[in-house]
Amino acid sequence: MTFTIEVPGARLNAADGGAGDAIVLLHAGVADLRSWDAMVPLLVDAGLRVIRYDLRGFGASEVDDVEFSNRADVMAVLDALDIERAALVGNSRGGHIAFDTAVEFPDRVVAVVGVGAGIGGLEHEPTPEEVAIFEEMERLEDAEPRDAEALADQAVRVWVDGIGQPPDRVAPEIRDYVRRATIVSYEPGKVAGRPIVLDPPAAARLADLRCPVLAVAGGYDTSFITAVAHHLERHAPNGRAVIWPDVAHMIGMERPAELAALIVDFLASMRPWR
Repeated sequence: MTFTIEVPGARLNAADGGAGDAIVLLHAGVADLRSWDAMVPLLVDAGLRVIRYDLRGFGASEVDDVEFSNRADVMAVLDALDIERAALVGNSRGGHIAFDTAVEFPDRVVAVVGVGAGIGGLEHEPTPEEVAIFEEMERLEDAEPRDAEALADQAVRVWVDGIGQPPDRVAPEIRDYVRRATIVSYEPGKVAGRPIVLDPPAAARLADLRCPVLAVAGGYDTSFITAVAHHLERHAPNGRAVIWPDVAHMIGMERPAELAALIVDFLASMRPWR
């Protein structure tokens, strides 16, 4: 069951389950809150209160065409649910938001787990193969009219299969879900709002992080994602990287039990924080 959380300029579709220390799951840009479905019961069974919501422009959240802060949205969700402090787990775009939020609101964030996560402001040189793929994705995004189905097919090949990996490597239901979720995000007339970026970006402000950081990346993901994980391990005050060689970007869907167990173990020494 989902419900609506009112924030300035949007009505966020959210879910809240379990009891105990709070953990917020932030989804990838090719997904929505349903991408965490397999992990939620595992985290709840571990005694965590699990909150997740559709980011602006994704899933069933309703958005006005206004400027907004994704960091402020995280805080608004916590405030609406009377949660003072929480751990943040973010996949891809959600990880980028989680790190930004921990930098801007350090007193409210207990820990951050980046799952195939990006981070703002980190320079990285892509491989020639990646350059070609991202140029094609940019072409598809800029095309008029935009071909949402072609964009979704490309997203599945890159973010679900992994660059150069066969299409049967991942369960077909995961590929189908990401394809459908991506089409919804790029459907004609979709309003996503105008996000206000963190300035200076998080990569330049890692010393401001006061919480432990775990960065999980897959060997089949893009080289940037692995670089982010290693950068966080080297430069975040309390950072650790875990690289799983045989997964791609949607780790929580590929390996929900293993990822949930890793998160629970990572958070164990910090509990209770409620």
